[in-house]
Amino acid sequence: MGFLPLFTSMLLFSWTALNTALKITEVDLSIEPSATVNRSTNVTLRCKVKVLSFKNDELNRVYTIYKGERIIYSKTTNSSEDFLYSLLEARVSNNGKYKCKVNIMGEMKTSEAAMLTVTGMSTPILVLSKANVTEGESVRATCFAPDETGSLLFSFYKDSKEMDVVSGTFNTVTFIAKSVGDHAIHCSYSVFIMPNLFKSQQSKTVTLTVEELSLNPVLKISPQDNIYEGDTLKITCSVSDFEKDNQASYLLLSQGSEILKTGNTSVSVNWTAHARAPELTIECRLYVRGVEKVINKTVSVTELFSVPTLKMSPPKVFQGDSISLTCKSEILSRDRLDEEKLIYTLEPPEDPMTQQYKGVFTGIAKTIDFSYTCTAVANGIKKKSKVLTIRPKVPVSAPKIWVSGIPILGKKVEILCLSDTGTPPITYTLWKTNKQNQVATVQEFLKPANFTVLISEPGQLNEYLCRASNGDKKLQLSDKLQSTIIEPMTKAHLMVLPVSGDISEGHSVTLICSFIGTPPVTVRWFRDSHPNALETKTTNINNTNYPFVLSKEHSDKYYCKAENRANSVESNRVSLEVGMAMWKKLLIPGTIILVVFSVVMVGFVLFIRSRRGRVDRTPESVWSSRKPEAETDDEISTVSNEPEVEYTEVVHPRSADSTRNPLRKGTDTVYSELQNSPHGAADHHDYGSVKYVDLNRDQQPGNTQHSTEALNYSDLPAPVD
Repeated sequence: MGFLPLFTSMLLFSWTALNTALKITEVDLSIEPSATVNRSTNVTLRCKVKVLSFKNDELNRVYTIYKGERIIYSKTTNSSEDFLYSLLEARVSNNGKYKCKVNIMGEMKTSEAAMLTVTGMSTPILVLSKANVTEGESVRATCFAPDETGSLLFSFYKDSKEMDVVSGTFNTVTFIAKSVGDHAIHCSYSVFIMPNLFKSQQSKTVTLTVEELSLNPVLKISPQDNIYEGDTLKITCSVSDFEKDNQASYLLLSQGSEILKTGNTSVSVNWTAHARAPELTIECRLYVRGVEKVINKTVSVTELFSVPTLKMSPPKVFQGDSISLTCKSEILSRDRLDEEKLIYTLEPPEDPMTQQYKGVFTGIAKTIDFSYTCTAVANGIKKKSKVLTIRPKVPVSAPKIWVSGIPILGKKVEILCLSDTGTPPITYTLWKTNKQNQVATVQEFLKPANFTVLISEPGQLNEYLCRASNGDKKLQLSDKLQSTIIEPMTKAHLMVLPVSGDISEGHSVTLICSFIGTPPVTVRWFRDSHPNALETKTTNINNTNYPFVLSKEHSDKYYCKAENRANSVESNRVSLEVGMAMWKKLLIPGTIILVVFSVVMVGFVLFIRSRRGRVDRTPESVWSSRKPEAETDDEISTVSNEPEVEYTEVVHPRSADSTRNPLRKGTDTVYSELQNSPHGAADHHDYGSVKYVDLNRDQQPGNTQHSTEALNYSDLPAPVD
């Protein structure tokens, strides 16, 4: 029962979804008849939409037209035709970028922007409220821009210059006619379209005629000639024909920047003349309805006395010196003023100076800067001099003298002189052994004077001193220059101790580097096979040493470098050939002797052994000698493979015949060499044993026995060890 309603709902949902599915594929906005048109052309914006859907005719479409980012029109329709939006009689204000946006059942798409340009603007029309006016009258000007729309901005011009307006509204302004004569008035307007401004042509020119105002200012001065300082002048400023025009007016009487008096119809003043300048200009100004009229007159005023001058004597002073100040007016009108009536005073009064006589003041210069002014007074006229600032000079102190950098013999060096106090300019003089050497003037405070000298001998610098002066009567001298001249390194020599003898391993040697030059001297030791220094020493004497114990690896060429503040030099090279140690030297002949001795001993042993094999011939004895048996397997392995030799001595016994000559001991011996096979049976006889065999040549075959006498062992030779 539940499956059928569910299936029905799914079919209904699928049918609805298929019928409402759509896709906007394209939105295009075009401008007709073209994107650029002349003014008053009817323009149509055509919005064309392409939509994919099941039922295109039943879709509600919402069209929105934009100008820039602002919506200017919106409409809903179910028509599939192109949407049209009309701009009737297009104006410049219609210029801009347009877009069309389409919304169909939530599916939205916007076209690309299309630019519309409208050319041509209407000519403005200017209307004046009056064409003929009098100075000071107000005129209203109105500028019309026929059939123009949008944001308009109007401008008004008088004789090609933009006018200053009193008030105005959208296209109307009110201004005051001031200058007399004919004036050309025109206007123009601009259409403001963010961010551009489109300006129209100018309107036709309208002539405005301005007539002169009948009211004028009148200025009277009495007296006008032969005027001296202090004279009283009567000055009157008034309006002509006031009764005729009966206009509201305002008068202003002035001399230079000083206002003397103001009023409406007439002003008068008694003014004391002064001679601020050779000629004085007095002005009378009239203001009526915003119009200003000016009249002025110039009068010459003769000075009774000139502005005083204040001078100091002497012109340059030092702190604590006596000074004299003189105040005096150089010009004096003696026909109008007695010199005795002229009074001089010195200001400020809190810094009093003693007045010696008329206009002359004396005192002591202070330790700081100070200023004075002089005032001259006569007939109520007061004149002040310019401010005189007195800057007492500070005397120079005894200068200091020193050298800049490192003074090196044979080179130039700068000698500096400076006084810690003293008002510049300061003149410094360099002296050498009471003779003037060089002069320099310094314009800045605490700036030293520089003198360049060539150092030609070691003690030269100690002969210089410096003198300083800035105009003071007392000259200041420095102490003598104290500076050590650095003599450059000129030579370095390397030697080896011991000078002679055997230089062999295990011995100590000392390399001594000697040099000529001003200490301190830094000495570095080098060997050719090592780029880095073996040792570095700084010394204040003219030599230094480098001891070390020799080994075979020390064979090399050695040298030293000596350096001071001026330069550096390199010594000669010394070769060290390290010989063999004494015990090694003795070991070689000892070894040779030992070897020779060993050889001799071996030869001797062999010789002794060879002698053992020889047996003296003794009568009637036979013995055999064999080598002892080897006691161990090692000894057996060292036995020669040569066949063993066995010697047999045959002794002939004495004959029974007494008539025969007896045999002598040791004679008539016969040696028989018996050679054993190396592979034969082992011989069990001890080495050195003797086998005696009785071989009697005269014995008869039947006689096989020997008597004791016949076998005498004493006649046998002794066995050889």
